[in-house]
Amino acid sequence: MARIDYQLLLDNALKSVVKDALIHAQINGLGDGSHFFITFKTRDAGVQLPDFLRMRYPDVMTIVLQYSYNNLHVSDKEFGVQLTFDGRPFFIRVPFSALVEFKDPSVDFILTFQHKSSPDAADNDMELPLDGEKGVQDDARVVSLDEFRKRKNS
Repeated sequence: MARIDYQLLLDNALKSVVKDALIHAQINGLGDGSHFFITFKTRDAGVQLPDFLRMRYPDVMTIVLQYSYNNLHVSDKEFGVQLTFDGRPFFIRVPFSALVEFKDPSVDFILTFQHKSSPDAADNDMELPLDGEKGVQDDARVVSLDEFRKRKNS
């Protein structure tokens, strides 16, 4: 008899919380200072993002949904959103299975997911294994839209 994978059941339930929060933002927008930090594996199957971002963030990437995002679409298995990088709009698609972390700092809310490597994940020769990688703690991986806006206005 197969064992029940409680961690998988828990991760799926928590990902439905992320999905519902994104649906709320899709319908109502983000207000009251809410903003989402969404960290995901850039090389997981189904992740769609521009090549230059995948080169900058070969393992994980954090996007911020706050002021400047468009066309947020949420389905049962993934979400997509248009963000601006280097002054140009790009559409990013992220399956919920690629999520590593979800934060809403405005209410001190954070979810961290156990990530299992997908056999369909894109190869990455440059990636080095990280000892004891848990959630994303390094803000250097956060993509700040302000950084790109400053370059555009300079």
